[in-house]
Amino acid sequence: MSIIKINAITVEPDSGDELARRFAARAGAVDSADGFEGFELLKPTDARTTWLVVTRWRDEQSFQAWAASPAFGQGHRSEGPAADQPKQRPVGVSSELWSYVVAGGSAGGTD
Repeated sequence: MSIIKINAITVEPDSGDELARRFAARAGAVDSADGFEGFELLKPTDARTTWLVVTRWRDEQSFQAWAASPAFGQGHRSEGPAADQPKQRPVGVSSELWSYVVAGGSAGGTD
């Protein structure tokens, strides 16, 4: 059964676009991880400042293996893309990791 990991990242009100830019720069970086099934970055449509990073994994072991990997460390460090670039400040002011399994749902319309 798939497991869903949601990283709820709260940003300053004017930092959401920077968060999206940084995720776009790393697009596909997790795609080859064993057990990885999908990723979405959800932007709030109201005045909230919490963005959701939703990933789906084959199982908890797959997620934990990726979280312990060098690729995870590289993707989550706060430094510039090259050694001569200045460190980037973190965009998030706080984050929480939530874990879920699908308990029900629907595949949607099939016209």
